[in-house]
Amino acid sequence: MALTSRPAVQHAGRPEWKQNLHVLWFGTFIAGIGSSCIAPFISLFIGELGDFSNSATIFWSGLAFSAPFITKAVVSPFWGRLSDRYGRKPMLIRASLGMAVVMTATAFSTNVYELIILRLLLGVFNGFVSTANALIAIQTPRRQSGQALGTLTTGNVSGTLIGPLVGGVIAEFIGYRYTFAMTGLCMFTSLLLVIFCVHENFTPAVRQPGRKSTRFFASLSDRPIIVGMFVTTMIIQASNNSIEPILSLYVRMLMSGDSHVALAAGMIEAINGVATLFAAPLFGRLGDRVGTHWILLSGLAFSMLVFAPMAFVHNIWQLGALRLMIGVSDAALIPSVQTILAKNSPHTMMGEVFSWNQSFQAIGNIVGPQIGSGVARFAGYRGVFISTALLVLINFLTVFRHARQARQ
Repeated sequence: MALTSRPAVQHAGRPEWKQNLHVLWFGTFIAGIGSSCIAPFISLFIGELGDFSNSATIFWSGLAFSAPFITKAVVSPFWGRLSDRYGRKPMLIRASLGMAVVMTATAFSTNVYELIILRLLLGVFNGFVSTANALIAIQTPRRQSGQALGTLTTGNVSGTLIGPLVGGVIAEFIGYRYTFAMTGLCMFTSLLLVIFCVHENFTPAVRQPGRKSTRFFASLSDRPIIVGMFVTTMIIQASNNSIEPILSLYVRMLMSGDSHVALAAGMIEAINGVATLFAAPLFGRLGDRVGTHWILLSGLAFSMLVFAPMAFVHNIWQLGALRLMIGVSDAALIPSVQTILAKNSPHTMMGEVFSWNQSFQAIGNIVGPQIGSGVARFAGYRGVFISTALLVLINFLTVFRHARQARQ
């Protein structure tokens, strides 16, 4: 027996989906902080867990960063399947509780092996964002789905944006371990909000007796569009993360070794998130009016035209301006992909669709930095931006191929 959701109902004059959107915005905001708050000090924290050489510290730091993405890529479809079977709210409770426990436990790590295991577990219990997207996609009227998903995206973007700042401040004035503990406490608050404030009318959908479950991809009626969006998500993440290994080094080169490189690199890192935060809901509303596929294609074209000039900048002001534009293009990309998935997926499979999308997103997060570091070794820092622009071009051509089907 499979399960499906009833249409959203009205509560005290306000649609159910709007209340859920507000609560889940906060949840995705906290999830974003949890995924990014360790960025400023993970290497320093690992240094406290043992006496490691510089190369060993770099190795463990890289593994700690990538560990959640590895397990997330593997287990996300499983959680999505369960959300379609038992409801999205139970999966939100599972994710927020699991992340709260794991983040709190990380504060008590005594060696680097425990840290890596807990980071792997964080990826296992992840899935809050994809499940929140699935729930809102199902409950929101189709004509408003772009705006709703665009708004929900700003929650995760905001958390990811300020996460390094929050983590750095707490680590600096209180201690590294308190960063994990306070993030766990915030995730527990999110758990309580989900339990008491998120509403889902979830009832069984009758399945024909004796009918066997079909494989996920084989049962999708709009398979080319959906798989195309999965690949698009992966390339978007790979493109955005391909410059991560060299961004601070590139800033240092542009500043000729100025003493404030760390501050400048942090600002350059964050500025695109600021633009995404404000632009995502606007593009969502525009997509609902003119067609989400046009917003996605325009965003990819604009992204390609912005990445290439980054290879030829002469100062950080030029780089910062281009990073701001990348934030605008990002606001047109991920929310558009999610909206297209929502409009082309059956409600009974929505959770699994968004979870598969999260798996491809995690793969992009893993592959992107490897591409960037590999290109940098052979073509230098500036070559990374050219290769990233080519990667976006491939993505544009992939989406353009399915544009007619998405429009229909």
